Amino acid sequence: MTLPLTTYKPGTPIWVDLGSKDPTAATAFYTQLFGWEAEVLGAEAGGYVFLRKDGKLVAGLGGLMSDQQPTAWNTYLYVTDADAAVQAVVAAGGQVIAPPFDVLESGRMAVFMDSAGAAISVWQPKQMWGGEIFNVPGALCWNELNSRDLEASKSFYSKAFGLGVNAHPMGPGMGEYVEWQAEGRTVARAMGMPPGVPAQVPSFWLVYFAVADIDATIARVTELGGTVSMGRADSPQGPLAVFMDPQGGSFAAIQMNA
Repeated sequence: MTLPLTTYKPGTPIWVDLGSKDPTAATAFYTQLFGWEAEVLGAEAGGYVFLRKDGKLVAGLGGLMSDQQPTAWNTYLYVTDADAAVQAVVAAGGQVIAPPFDVLESGRMAVFMDSAGAAISVWQPKQMWGGEIFNVPGALCWNELNSRDLEASKSFYSKAFGLGVNAHPMGPGMGEYVEWQAEGRTVARAMGMPPGVPAQVPSFWLVYFAVADIDATIARVTELGGTVSMGRADSPQGPLAVFMDPQGGSFAAIQMNA
């Protein structure tokens, strides 16, 4: 499903990219896993890679800004004004990691830490709006915050980005599952940090890609040198699994119900 540009609402995830310690190896891994085509941009873009599915943009990939930065997938929320987003984020209790800057003529972005410690980016589109296809095999379909302080996260994203909170109890001792909503439409999700995650892992946004066959995806990740962090699990939306790529980047896949 291609999302018409006019349907985007502020606070909607519209782009994801991977910051990797080995972009060349990461490109090989993900293109083989999802059947993506890689377009390596010129030197002016720092060798950034556009990843496409059937010619449509689905994600980006690049190197790390410092040796201390971990390999990780980054979620970008759509904003109409990246500079104004700085003020809103700080007022809501977040921290600025990278102040707004222009990315050639593509758009303007900034990177923040939310009030629960998760990194999140914003994208103010100019020539490049973000992803061109969603919710089909090989494309982004789900962005989910795993938070060390879900109550703080609920307050932060409501204040900073105007997102509505639709929370559902998950059962005794399991906390809530949150749907982030932009003008009544669910655009992302959140939950408390799952048990068993090492204490040193901070809050983070997990990206999910749709796949046609979750079992085949699990097998393929292993063949390509990745790791299965959480094996097949059933959900109301369909069976899913969580992985780590060979460079240490976490991501998830889901076989979405028809």
